[in-house]
Amino acid sequence: QVQLVESGGGLVQPGGSLRLSCTVSGDIMGIYVMAWYRQAPGEERELVAAIQSGGGTNYVDSMKERFTISRDNAKNTIYLQMSNLKPEDTAVYYCNTFPRIWNWGQGTRVTVSS
Repeated sequence: QVQLVESGGGLVQPGGSLRLSCTVSGDIMGIYVMAWYRQAPGEERELVAAIQSGGGTNYVDSMKERFTISRDNAKNTIYLQMSNLKPEDTAVYYCNTFPRIWNWGQGTRVTVSS
């Protein structure tokens, strides 16, 4: 059974940075397109960014200049470097394949507030 463990979230002031990590166990992450998603309070879960097995990346336009997705297939881990964070980035962040095939993990909460 595949398990996704997201980490790295927390409380950060506007303009700050965070680096999220997601480690996959129970499957070989390297063969999949992987992605970060987020769900803000009262909102539906949305795609943030995706990364192909070879490293090609795609971003939602509003996050393209501030977020960087990366992966380490040897560690079965993907990352999301977030900078210049805004209050509207407050959400629980999740990783999964794109399109999603695994059950969701518990996510990691990011709160951007002064």
